[in-house]
Amino acid sequence: MSGARFEDLEVWRRTRTLTASVYALTRDGALFSDQVLCRQMRRSAVSVMSNISEGYERGGNRELINFLSMAKGSAGELRSQIYIAQDAGLLDTQRAGHLRNECVEISRMLAGFIRYLQSGRYKGHKFRIQQSHL
Repeated sequence: MSGARFEDLEVWRRTRTLTASVYALTRDGALFSDQVLCRQMRRSAVSVMSNISEGYERGGNRELINFLSMAKGSAGELRSQIYIAQDAGLLDTQRAGHLRNECVEISRMLAGFIRYLQSGRYKGHKFRIQQSHL
């Protein structure tokens, strides 16, 4: 992981795409008419993306795991909001299903990343500084 950037994480890239989809979906149309739900969906999507990047930029795996857990929670929150939008008739079934499936997949990826960090050989500090670089 040394030298890697959060932008290199597949889960972050998938979340970026999901966030762009949420923004496009809430820019106009039926969902736009419910500004409260619209803003909350945007905040949830942004929270997933932001927590992944913030946790990755922190000092160690313990903090990264904490932020990945918050990102996973926000993905669940967004999934629930998608149900609300669908049930209110603001989002069609096909689009809602696609977005929910993307949230589920991102949650699975985050859970896998958390398990890897908890059980992997990289316990402690995320980045190893080599003496030659000091």
